[in-house]
Amino acid sequence: MKYPYLLCCVVGIALLACTPSKPKSGLFLAGQILNPSSRQITLYQGDQTLDIVALDENMRFEKQYDSLVSGIYKLEHLPEYQTLLLETGDSLWVRINAAAFDESIVYSGVGASKNNFIMELFLKQEEETRFLSTKYSSSSQTFNRLLDSLVEDKKKLWIQMDSLNTLSPIAQKVTQAAYIYPYASIRERYALLRGMQWNAMEDSHYFEYRKFLSFGDTDLAYFDPYVNYVLNFISVEAQDRSLPYFQQKSTTDYNIRRLEVLDRNINGVLLRNNIARAIALEEILTFENHAQHERFLQFYATVNTSPNYLAEVLDLHTDISLMEPKKTLPEIELENTQREIVSSSLLVNGNPTVIYFWSQTQMNHYRDTLERVQQMQERYPSIRFVGICIQPFNAMVDQVHGMLEIPITDQFALVDFEKAGKAWVLTLLNKAIVLDQNGKIVEGFGNFLDSDFESLLKGFN
Repeated sequence: MKYPYLLCCVVGIALLACTPSKPKSGLFLAGQILNPSSRQITLYQGDQTLDIVALDENMRFEKQYDSLVSGIYKLEHLPEYQTLLLETGDSLWVRINAAAFDESIVYSGVGASKNNFIMELFLKQEEETRFLSTKYSSSSQTFNRLLDSLVEDKKKLWIQMDSLNTLSPIAQKVTQAAYIYPYASIRERYALLRGMQWNAMEDSHYFEYRKFLSFGDTDLAYFDPYVNYVLNFISVEAQDRSLPYFQQKSTTDYNIRRLEVLDRNINGVLLRNNIARAIALEEILTFENHAQHERFLQFYATVNTSPNYLAEVLDLHTDISLMEPKKTLPEIELENTQREIVSSSLLVNGNPTVIYFWSQTQMNHYRDTLERVQQMQERYPSIRFVGICIQPFNAMVDQVHGMLEIPITDQFALVDFEKAGKAWVLTLLNKAIVLDQNGKIVEGFGNFLDSDFESLLKGFN
């Protein structure tokens, strides 16, 4: 993905006229969402929902905050989100096209430069990550030199941006972290994937970069590049080098070792609890480990000190139990193409049913999914295939269904993503649910695009 930085600046100047002047105190946040996938935005501070703001008839929102502390926030427009660095005195306008969420984000107004810089880095590094994945067979010295060069390039960009703006200490810290920690995370990932092939003599200086980094920065406890780095560091330290990484990475024993490494090495309550939560969710969502989860949860409870996180992880464990084979699919509200609210229980019509999911922001994925549906419908004519959009329907969806000649009687949308996502444990867009003719669950956690998925259907022929 390429970030049109010059275009961003031009558009930013055009939008500046729409942005209020810098407030004497507090913080002003406003914006517009093109092709919205819901009728609201949500602002998070850390792990807490700070505010939910409805979009008006022009798909705009605005809000004045008088008592926000400076730091990391997340702006969510389901199913996407991005990080914001907000400070007292900012008056920020954001423009987003939800059909191409990350690539389209443009900030203007007071506080725009630091956020545009973070966004530019995010998109550059996303593109670089794909390139670097082809270099993992290189020696550690070659790989390190390559990353050193990329870090130096981003450092020059930061120095230029810093020279043109008066950045506060927190803004300096976060914008520097935005270019330092992604590459540190890639270095850890390289070491993780080398695993058994690690040469202790050849690579003795590889980890020297760690001594310049922090493992207990509260300001960065919810900043994705920093959190990802700490998670990768923990994964490397927990690795059993006598076994291939991919053989151990999904095991309960490995995730317990990750918690042990966290307990020994990571400081700061916010960061510790956030990292422990991430590990716990990863373990609980490894459905094949379900029989081992009680053992994991007992250990997790000794490391985590957040009652809210513990309740969240335990709730997820319970929700997964309700999606086990032979159980009735939990009932949720759906919207049909006539915009009527119906019960998901109506999906059962005496035929085996496959439920697949798609998003208005991932239309290439939807087209791939529809091709798969057509292939399987030809092979399994007795099975009903039901598509569920994770956002409420709109006029754009009607046009797509008409152009592609999709049978609308088998198309529905989620009314409330959060409630439905929790009830059906919807964590991946590729998720598929298989029901028998009586509506009982055959598979609650299938991967619709996986080559093995079709084996679940052969019994229905």
